[in-house]
Amino acid sequence: MFEKLKEIEANYIQNEALLCDASVLSDPNRLRELTKKQKQIEELVEQYRVWKTWKIREAEAEELLASDDGELRALAKEELQEAKNQIRITEEALKILLIPKDPDDEKSVILELRAGTGGEEAALFAGSLLRMYTMYAEKKGFKAELLSVNETTLGGIKEAVLSLEGNGAFGRVKFESGVHRVQRVPETESQGRIQTSAATVAVLPEAEEVDLQIDPKDLLIESHRSGGAGGQHVNKTESAIRIIHLPTGIAVDCQDERSQYKNKDKAMKILRSRILEQKRAEQESEITSQRRSQVGSGDRSERIRTYNFPQGRVTDHRIGLTLYKIQSIMDGDLDELIDALITAEQAEKLRANGENE
Repeated sequence: MFEKLKEIEANYIQNEALLCDASVLSDPNRLRELTKKQKQIEELVEQYRVWKTWKIREAEAEELLASDDGELRALAKEELQEAKNQIRITEEALKILLIPKDPDDEKSVILELRAGTGGEEAALFAGSLLRMYTMYAEKKGFKAELLSVNETTLGGIKEAVLSLEGNGAFGRVKFESGVHRVQRVPETESQGRIQTSAATVAVLPEAEEVDLQIDPKDLLIESHRSGGAGGQHVNKTESAIRIIHLPTGIAVDCQDERSQYKNKDKAMKILRSRILEQKRAEQESEITSQRRSQVGSGDRSERIRTYNFPQGRVTDHRIGLTLYKIQSIMDGDLDELIDALITAEQAEKLRANGENE
């Protein structure tokens, strides 16, 4: 591990020098690439340098233990114990930082929410989840944009597509993919009986044009009139856009904007992300036997979480975590859940790395 860290630090020092080179400074693409590389390993190098400092202090303390001065030996013993503790803590941090990162973690994200079993109550719950993620985005400083929504007459949501733009958005919400189950007394229930319903969430890293090149000849683009509530605009204006990617059969329909151009732009954003996710799923299916994350595969058929309103609790079934703070969670306070899921994934990867060594 430490030979690898030594090599990473050497590359960091070399890149530092290059960032001051006139030829690099005059090349925006090279400058951006080097700056990105430096940022990716900066924390790792800093922790490695902290580790080296404590190793020096450990060696110095061990030398002082041979002193004839009893008071000096006592101080050296304390210093040695502190150095050993700090070395252990730093080494654990270095192991986590050395875990290969998901290259998509820093990307923006697209969330697709759909009502599942439970009729109108499931649609209302899907609307509650949409509100939860929108409020979470606000707390984290991500820009939330509703790309598409299909509402029910009672204000629920049959399906919705939400974009969260911001550095690291995918890394924070990627574990939300799956079946979310709710147990509560529906607004439509007059007898006060608890009903179990569900909604599904799909989490896609937002694909930029540089990530995926789509041949315009592979697209079938159709315009049509919007459906649902909306008055005269819905009845008379063919502003809705449907795009079908012929090689994969993936279809996207967007009708929220009055402008065909805006609807097409939103539909392409969703389409790119769905195609990229399909390609990634195909790649991951080939290596599933090599690595299986403790926190679940992210398959939407998995029931990942239960929201029990009568008991005021939220349970994440993948890591067995129950929190009795349902209202704050529904108001977007998701960090405690998400941090626990990230920690569980890191622990699983550390275990897997240990087995492979």
